[in-house]
Parts: sequence; C-alpha cells; structure tokens
Amino acid sequence: MTNSAVQCHIESRFYTSRDGLRLHACDYVPFDAAHEQNLPVICMHGLSRNARDFDLLAKYLASHPQTPRRVIAFDYRGRGLSEYDKNWSKYNVLTEAEDIVSGLNALGIEHGIFIGTSRGGLITFVLAGMRPTALKGIVLNDIGPVIDGAGLMQIRSYLQQAPRPKNWSEAIEAQRKIMGKSFPALTDEDWLFEVECRYSQKDGILSADYDPHLADTMKGLNAGDRLPTAWPQFIGLRHLPTLVIRGENSNILSKETFEQMSAVHPKMQQLHVEGQGHAPMLHTSGLDDAIAQFCAKI
Repeated sequence: MTNSAVQCHIESRFYTSRDGLRLHACDYVPFDAAHEQNLPVICMHGLSRNARDFDLLAKYLASHPQTPRRVIAFDYRGRGLSEYDKNWSKYNVLTEAEDIVSGLNALGIEHGIFIGTSRGGLITFVLAGMRPTALKGIVLNDIGPVIDGAGLMQIRSYLQQAPRPKNWSEAIEAQRKIMGKSFPALTDEDWLFEVECRYSQKDGILSADYDPHLADTMKGLNAGDRLPTAWPQFIGLRHLPTLVIRGENSNILSKETFEQMSAVHPKMQQLHVEGQGHAPMLHTSGLDDAIAQFCAKI
C-alpha cells in the first residue's frame, strides 16, 4: 500500500523461518531512487511489541529529503502479523536473531544500520556474533549490557496482568495509569499511537498484539535473581558507529550503565530523553531527526 502523506511505498512482506513459521516484516521503500545509495535501516522492537512501533520513524527516514533510505521493521514470531509458535520456549533472543537473519536473506538485505529497542538491542548483540558483516551502525534504544532487575520484574508483572480494555478510550486510560508517571512528556496523540501499536482490533474486540504465552517465558524470573550481563558483546561493537538512547525515567537502562557504556566505547553517541521512561518513542522529542543525522554519517 502507499501512504500519500509520505514519499515511500509501504508493503507487508512475509517469509518463512528455519523451522517453518510464517513471519512478517513491514518494508518502507522510498520512491526516490537515491535511496539505493544509502544504507537500509533494520528495526527490531521490544519483548511484547511489534513493527508498528517504528511506523512514524520509518516513514520519516524513508521520506527524508536529503537521505531517503529503505527501512525494514520486523515482527518477531508470536507478535504482530507473524505466526505464533506452538512451542513458547522458542520465544528467546537466539531464535529471534535467527529469524531476523532469515528475513534479511529473504528480503535481499546484506547489511545496514540496526535499530534495537529493548529486546531488539539484545538481538543486535547476538547478530553481531552471528553475522558481524551485516552491521554497519547501531542504535540502541534504552537497552545496554546490564538490565535493571526492577524494570524486568515490572515487565513480567505487566505480561501476567495485562489490561483487557473494551474500547480505545479504555485502552488509553489503562496505559496512562500504568505508564503515565514515567512518560509525562507524551501528548494525547502519543498515547493514541501507543495503544494502536499495542493492541489490534478484530470484530470490535481489542486484544494485545502478541502471544499470551510470552508471559510463560518469564515465569522463572525472581526479583533476587542475578541477571547475566552482555559486556563482552557490547565491547565487541566498539568498532561500529553507535548511538545509545536513554529515557530519563528508564527502569531498564540505569544511569550508571549508561555512563559505563560511554567509558568502554569512547566514540559512542548518547541521547538523553526527558519526560520518558522505557522505552522512548523514536518519533518524538526530535529523536527521528537525530537518528536520521546519525545514519547519514555512516
């Protein structure tokens, strides 16, 4: 389909995973042929999110007047338009990274700039070892080599007790109640975007746009658990242009980790987003323009 508000063609693309699942990606291709000279951008969302999180950012990048570029936003298995897996244990970072590789192969993408929000950043770390030549630049949105346990427990609680709104107004009210303190900067338009990304509607019924069995993957997580870190994987990215974004109220990427990342990666660029938590919306607060400028330098 084509959106008249932007200068790009938008198409749903389906491909098959190594184990036979039908997976989905949204492909934003600029009308401007100049985009072929610019590296494509590959977008990867958070744990229970989907490709729609990147819709406005993708349109901005694909329609950019100076540096238009192709943008691919993936739905992981069990999210968005991708098929659900009957074996919920396959909802893990390694399998999802393998799915991204299958998607890149299917879409003819050899390399690009990878944008990873939360879990998408962890998948980026895996891809760096799995297919290092594919990564030419990295944007990490509110994620680093150390995950704050309190934030992870909050995500687990949300998945286990997710609200079930009857309509869009209830959905907005529910998300404001859950996220409002961490996201005071959001506008009414932003909250509508949030719930339209989070929920899908079928036959007038709203439902969270992910497999409920995602919650099963976090059953064994306890507040006192010592979580593994990914410092070796992050340090291995020091040769790549890297931009790290942190929400002011993030409970996943701490200030301490944010500063330590800069210390081990001296060329890393940092962006601090006021009035937002985990994870900042990438089309707000001028982040879309900052990302476009970052990409243009690679």
